[in-house]
Amino acid sequence: MGKNPIDSICFIGGGQMAEALIKGILSKHLIKRENIFVSEPLEARRKYLEENYAIKTFSDNKEAVKGASAILIAVKPQVIDVVLRELRESITEDKFVISIAAGITLKRLQKLLGKDKRIIRVMPNTPCLVQSVAAGISKGEDAKKEDMEATLWLFNSLGKAVEVPENLMDAVTGLSGSGPAYCFLFIEALIQAGIREGLPRPTASLLAIQTVIGSAKMCLETGKHPGELTSMVTSPGGTTIQGLYELERAGLSGIVMDAVRAATKRSKELGES
Repeated sequence: MGKNPIDSICFIGGGQMAEALIKGILSKHLIKRENIFVSEPLEARRKYLEENYAIKTFSDNKEAVKGASAILIAVKPQVIDVVLRELRESITEDKFVISIAAGITLKRLQKLLGKDKRIIRVMPNTPCLVQSVAAGISKGEDAKKEDMEATLWLFNSLGKAVEVPENLMDAVTGLSGSGPAYCFLFIEALIQAGIREGLPRPTASLLAIQTVIGSAKMCLETGKHPGELTSMVTSPGGTTIQGLYELERAGLSGIVMDAVRAATKRSKELGES
């Protein structure tokens, strides 16, 4: 596929997630600035993107996609039918589509764009805003192997991405899509706990946030099972085992699993509706 699997990209929709991807692409020098295009209906937003990222913007979707090999759909699910039907004839055989529209299945995307269109579906999460995305990626039946490799390259350059069968995309939504909110809640609970024990809020915040960052980094970089890393921190009769006992007694593991299942179920419901 060469060094750069995507040489030009057009974003349909210039909202927060599109901006995060553009920012990451530019900061990592993945695609040349002159080969990044955005179609966005709001004039103020177009002006903002042009001034801050020096990229070309359009008000017309069909015009915007002409010079791009990859078309990234970043519009709200409510308008996707209108947008894709408009683009149907403009997505020629030399282009492939990456959709990050939440809950929109490959089947629906294929129906809207037409037979033989090369489509990849991606479920990114909000840490994309700080180039630390976790993304699940599913390949449409007419997409090429190179399309999947290019999409994995793009999202792995901005965090971590993994290929999953589409029937597991709701589970991806329940875990990594909704997961940042669970993590934020846990971090705030750690901060509040520190304040309760007498730490000033800035100190408690710094310690709690850095503890979570460091712990996640240990999981990624050591490759060890989280249970093994837990045992490294836990001395017999010590402070950590006492805290762990309270968490297990309250059913933390079951609560988290129930939260992921509830979010997964809701994702399925939204997809069906």
